[in-house]
Amino acid sequence: MSKKCTVCLSFDFDAESVQVRQREEPGRVSKGQFAIRRGIPRIFSLLDRFEIKATFFVCGWVAQEYPQITKMIVSKGHEIAAHGYLHENFDTLSISDEREIIEKTTQSLKEFSEKIKGFRAPYFKLSINTLKLLAEADYIYDSSLMADDRPYLLEVPGTTSKIIEFPVEWFLDDWVIFEDKQHTPSDALDIWKTQFDSLSEMGEIPQNQLVFTLTLHPACIGHAYRINVLEQLISHMKDNKVKFSRMGDVAESLLKEWV
Repeated sequence: MSKKCTVCLSFDFDAESVQVRQREEPGRVSKGQFAIRRGIPRIFSLLDRFEIKATFFVCGWVAQEYPQITKMIVSKGHEIAAHGYLHENFDTLSISDEREIIEKTTQSLKEFSEKIKGFRAPYFKLSINTLKLLAEADYIYDSSLMADDRPYLLEVPGTTSKIIEFPVEWFLDDWVIFEDKQHTPSDALDIWKTQFDSLSEMGEIPQNQLVFTLTLHPACIGHAYRINVLEQLISHMKDNKVKFSRMGDVAESLLKEWV
């Protein structure tokens, strides 16, 4: 018999931060801005309709550039978490620069939410210092690594701190599925449904670790045929009576059990 799975829908709210940092031409900038004009409104509508609370990993610059949308994320009961300031490559930064960016990002997001609990590295790339710096800044979870298919506990090197890791995967990332690989809608839905169903049926996974995490981008999943794929996936999950949860809530619950 399948266990009841917890689903964490997560959205990397980058907008045009990457293009601005790289000083790209207007056409590329406009691709990121699709998140503002169409992606976010469609995501809000879908989540409202299904009464789902999700986690939005927001770049600090995006929060400052689009404060009304960031306020709406919080007012709708969703979680905001950190995603760098201007979608930096954390694995290329010095420790001093990385610390400065984490502090700047945290302060930017705290203008909208009192507690910022989680972090996802842009491009899923951490440096050797990132986890230690996150622990210093009182983050309780990360979502950038790929060592498991369920949440696990990270012991931060050189500290007594522990952080919950929500693992990611390229095939559970809409940007890779749709933009890089150009999969068809039916391919994407089949990949995500099959992974979800397979995890739900695995007897080896303890109930508290049966968590399905999906990485989505408003500038990607917000396109008409792609948001339809997400709607079909959510309907399938609802039929299986899953629990949808914000990642910070799951992390707090696991820390109470494991630490």
